[in-house]
Amino acid sequence: MSSDFESYEQDFAVLTAEITGRIGKVPKLVGDEKKQMVANVEKQLEEARELLEQMELEVREIPPQSRGMYSSRMRSYKQEMGKLEADFKRSRIAYSDEVRNELLGDDGNSSENQRAHLLDNTERLERSSRRLEAGYQIAVETEQIGQEMLENLSHDREKIQRARERLREADANLGKSSRILTGMLRRIIQNRILIVVLAVIIIFTTMMAIYFSVR
Repeated sequence: MSSDFESYEQDFAVLTAEITGRIGKVPKLVGDEKKQMVANVEKQLEEARELLEQMELEVREIPPQSRGMYSSRMRSYKQEMGKLEADFKRSRIAYSDEVRNELLGDDGNSSENQRAHLLDNTERLERSSRRLEAGYQIAVETEQIGQEMLENLSHDREKIQRARERLREADANLGKSSRILTGMLRRIIQNRILIVVLAVIIIFTTMMAIYFSVR
């Protein structure tokens, strides 16, 4: 399971390095080359998100006692992903302003105001994204805690079941011992009755012999 995670890590590292290089090239390109570069970066960012989702699934399959290290690495990868998306947004804003200026021929205060407004909106989106990311992380950690509690409860249940089995075995042994003792007591009583009967017969026979001998 960890080998799959490490394979995804390598793919993610290569992909993010390519994205970083292409984001840095966007402001330097013009025309169709810049449009193509923006489209390529968007596609690669989507691939990076899918890799993160696969890595997240792999982490959930790792046993709880070994999951902490991988969860920490996932947090750093998500932060790196957030930084890449923020850098790309800033690059796209600059790209959008440039296209707008080329179309409208407006390099004055209006463009600057729109740029400031877009930057402000971008910052708000980034703050919202960070809050969502924090909420998601809390949900993941809560789920992990819930899974650990369920596993502990499952172990406790197995212990209780084993204790019940031992109690049943002890009860069965006690029942068997009770039956053996009851049989032994019955045989002792039978032997005593037999002895009494034999004694009575002997006494009666002796008395009859004495009686006939006297006559």
